[in-house]
Amino acid sequence: MTKPSPPLKLNGQTLTCEALEAAALGCPKIDLAEAGLARMAASRAIIDDVIARKVPVYGVTTGLGALANTALGADQLAAYSEQTIRGRAHAAGPLLPAEQVRAALLVRLNTLLIGASGAQPGVAHSLKAALEAGLTPAVGEYGSIGASDLILGATAGLALIGEGRFLSAEGGAPIEATQALKAAGLAPLKVGPRDGLALANHAGFSAGLCALGVAGAARVFSAAQIAAAVSMEGFRANLSPFDERVIALRGQEGEAKAARGILAHLEGSSLFTAGQARRLQDPLSIRNIPQVHGLVLAAIASARSVVETELNGSSDNPATLTTEGEILSTGNYLTPHLTGAAESLSRAFVHLATAQVARMAKLLSEQFTGLPLFLAAPGRVSSGFAPVIKVAEALLTELTVAASPTPLWSSACAEGIEDVMSSSFSAARALLQVTELAGRLSAMELMLAAQCVDLRELGDQAAPAVAQAIGQVRAHSPRLAQDRPLTDDINALAGAVAAGVFTRPH
Repeated sequence: MTKPSPPLKLNGQTLTCEALEAAALGCPKIDLAEAGLARMAASRAIIDDVIARKVPVYGVTTGLGALANTALGADQLAAYSEQTIRGRAHAAGPLLPAEQVRAALLVRLNTLLIGASGAQPGVAHSLKAALEAGLTPAVGEYGSIGASDLILGATAGLALIGEGRFLSAEGGAPIEATQALKAAGLAPLKVGPRDGLALANHAGFSAGLCALGVAGAARVFSAAQIAAAVSMEGFRANLSPFDERVIALRGQEGEAKAARGILAHLEGSSLFTAGQARRLQDPLSIRNIPQVHGLVLAAIASARSVVETELNGSSDNPATLTTEGEILSTGNYLTPHLTGAAESLSRAFVHLATAQVARMAKLLSEQFTGLPLFLAAPGRVSSGFAPVIKVAEALLTELTVAASPTPLWSSACAEGIEDVMSSSFSAARALLQVTELAGRLSAMELMLAAQCVDLRELGDQAAPAVAQAIGQVRAHSPRLAQDRPLTDDINALAGAVAAGVFTRPH
């Protein structure tokens, strides 16, 4: 019997990348903090007060964008909230995967509990009910320029008010919102003043996808650490560059942590015995693993800090300050921090992937390893893994392109009022592509490195963690005894990497 997932507890303050990813991939119960709902109620009271006093407030008693100076009559306010959604629900192109939309809406649900949006608590309850019921709005992937994810948010909101579409749980054509809500026993959300803007104008899509990218990057990095350790075991690498005394001379914490992780994976290996290394100085792709992997570790830590701040921060405009009883215009919808974090992490993986491809090439070289050329089985006329390098280099090319800087320009939106963009959503999507490709490269290094160790016939001279990793590889890719297609092996191992099979402390 499958154990039910623990509930996701949201309070607007403590959501992590991994917790968000787990909830986005599943359909757990969601606990909304009473304190967060109380903040929403207090915030809503301020909205109701300014409406009653007819105070000009952007997006509440006035229009939006270029229409910010247009006052709305009392009889227009609720209808304008619906119009805000309808008039911006334009996301186009192929539909985003369900987990990405769910991640975005979970971020929005969490940030509603901060109490800055002015939305009524019923918006949070309605969003919670839809997510718990497994209802995921159908949202096209094109529409965000990173000055909030307005178009994507409105398209998702359209489904919640019963006018858009939800994804089919069976993977078929999207279902009309009214039909999907009725089947789940839910009513369409009735939005009041400010609620439509709260559903549309937020950075949940950019933050949510960045969080998925960070969680995935951490998993792939763990696999890359294990793959590097297996390669070193098979290569018979020199451990001198990993000595903590050498690493301490520079003082980069990422390098120190990466080196400690590699040595932990190699604990129990005969490589720690004098004379076991085959060279005084190994190729840079092996010797500089601490520096390259240290960069990625540092980039993951930096991105995590930025992203988790955004997961628990308000991107609302205007923002309601419940303590002071004020409503102020903000610039919090612009998310260049997310762009910078995603791009930096993507670029760090270019360094890692480049070193991996170079390291794989060395494993195939009889000159460098003393093993059969291309790691072919002894005594056979075989290409071994030689053609696989072409696949690795193709992946590296794709990864490098995906990690290129995201374009920026002066936006022409809203008659020149909204003239800046951050492209954070595009950077987040690119990061997801980078981590997927990096996972495939780590899978390929594991496959080649396992063959290398097997051909070396180390027995109990190999580290237990290395032997365990090879056993996990062999569950998906048998030892290469003769030429055979390796497509299924590569894909299966890449799936194992993505699933966290090769996740150990690093």
